[in-house]
This record gives sequence, C-alpha cells and structure tokens, in this order.
Amino acid sequence: MVSNRISLNPLSIACVLGAVAFLLVIASTAGQLTVYMTGCSYDHGVIRLFDLNAEHNIPTFFSTYLLLFAALLLAVIAVLEKNRKASDVSYWAILSFGFLFMAADEQFAFHERLTWPVQSLLGNGHYGIFTFAWVVPGMILVLIFALIFLRFWRGLPTKTRFTFFIAAIIYLGGCIGFELIGGRYAELYGLGNLTYVMLATVEESLEMAGAIIFIWALLTYIADNYKEVRIRLDGVNGES
Repeated sequence: MVSNRISLNPLSIACVLGAVAFLLVIASTAGQLTVYMTGCSYDHGVIRLFDLNAEHNIPTFFSTYLLLFAALLLAVIAVLEKNRKASDVSYWAILSFGFLFMAADEQFAFHERLTWPVQSLLGNGHYGIFTFAWVVPGMILVLIFALIFLRFWRGLPTKTRFTFFIAAIIYLGGCIGFELIGGRYAELYGLGNLTYVMLATVEESLEMAGAIIFIWALLTYIADNYKEVRIRLDGVNGES
C-alpha cells in the first residue's frame, strides 16, 4: 500500500480564499461604478455576473461554497470528537447542519421570503431599519442560538473562542447590521442608487470575510488538536 500525504496550511488556505473574495469585491465595485458613471446597462452580462448584490452568479456561488466548506469542516470535527468520546459532539454536528442550511439559503435566498409576512405583522407602511423585515426573525434566531451555544463556546480553547467570536461579529455585522442600515436607506432613497449598492457591497464583503475567518479558525482547531487526519479509501475488493 502506497501512503501519500497532502499537507494543508490553514493560513495559506485562508489567504487564497481571501484573495478570491477581494478580487470579487473589486470586480463588483468596478462594474457598479461603470454603470453609474457611463450609463452602461446593468443587464450587461459581465457586470451582473460579478455583482455581489445579485443572485445566481459567481459571488453567490463562492459564498455558498465557503459555507459548504465550513459545514464540511464542522462535520469532520464532529466525527473526530466522537472518536475520542468528547462531550461536545452534538454541538459540532448541529453547527455543521446549520452551515449546510446557511449555504442553501445563500443559494436560494429562503430568508427573503419572510420579508412580506413579517412586514404584515409589523403593521404600518414605514418600517425604518426593518424594511427588510426578515432581520426580525433572524435576530431572534441568532439570540436563541447564542444562548444555546454559550456554554459550548466558553469551553473552547482561547484562540478558537476568540476567532469564532471575531468571525461571528464580522459575519453578523454584514448580514444583519448592514441589512438594517441598508433597509433604512432603501426606505428613504430607494434601491436604484450608488450609495445603496455600496452598502450592499460592504454587507456581502463582511459576510465573505466572516466565513473565511471561521474556516481558518476551524482548520487551525483541527491542526492544533489532531495534528494529522488520515482518510482511508477502500477499493471494491477491500484493497486500499
């Protein structure tokens, strides 16, 4: 049996992902500036293809794959923790399923379907920071999960605990914080202006940054606690 090793450096992986995210932000910003400075049609294929605030394009797929990568790493950690009979396996598994759902939501935007029903519950036609009303159940869900996972988070190694916290602040600052700001601005001035587009770009940029930091934290956790992870693939006849 031939043994081959593939070494992965957490920081290198994070840097590569960060570089891709940075290029996508630059491409999106350049496209939007082109639209507003030259009058070029937004429906131009290349511009829409890289627009961070659009759906079913390159940035959307990249963000989806970031969340799927995080879900995979969480699943790997859950298995590793189970093998050493740790008591926190269920938390890692729940996080893995949570990020899997987040990836699906990133691709299909399930959360946006909550906007109209929640607006109906809020009543009047002036919603302010809750114009994108899905943030209301979103904030409630975040609070519930924060309370459930507080003890688990406090039991993590100091470095992991800190990087998880930073990743969460950056990610939630984008998807909820800037969504609140963008909602208020959209109600006052509408969606079809450069300022709103830039707010949306910052929002999506923070989400990607938070996801990449979280991935780096997970890879570092695996490297620090397990040093080496072996994957065995058995052939049809049991040979590997």
